[in-house]
Amino acid sequence: MRVEGITGIATRMAEIRYQLAAFRPPAAAPVEGAAFAGALSAASAATEATLKARYDNGRIPADALTQIGSTGHRLAAPAATAMEGLLRAAGRDGVTIGITDSYRSYDEQVDLARRKGLYAQGGLAAAPGTSDHGWGLAVDLDLDAKAQAWMRANAGRFGFTENTPREPWHWKFTAG
Repeated sequence: MRVEGITGIATRMAEIRYQLAAFRPPAAAPVEGAAFAGALSAASAATEATLKARYDNGRIPADALTQIGSTGHRLAAPAATAMEGLLRAAGRDGVTIGITDSYRSYDEQVDLARRKGLYAQGGLAAAPGTSDHGWGLAVDLDLDAKAQAWMRANAGRFGFTENTPREPWHWKFTAG
């Protein structure tokens, strides 16, 4: 396969990382902060594009997602790696952040929309098949006031943004 330019190389590297995510060994010395988010930016865009090209929202197989430490939650590989770094940094700062939701299957999206209503109609759920959770790029977090303040001050260093009004617990991995 011929790859042209930096963008092509970054895209191909992200695809390879994505394909091998389940087999990658843990990093010996994780990189964190702004350098970490910057390094993941191209990988994030390529991973999202790869996921969208291969799967439908909420229909990503378990082996195409990466576990977030020992939390039992899963995300796309770059998002999971970034969340692990974020949780480590918060812990070093004495902040506890819990994860209440991550990847959400299409059936889970349908159930949530039925129980909580659609966001566009004043509820709390995205229309099934459109959720950031369905791409493995969003987490819902258990945050007290200290943790919320920490997230607002630091999450961007790890590529996460608070992107949904009325949902201060919802954070999307955008790496940029």
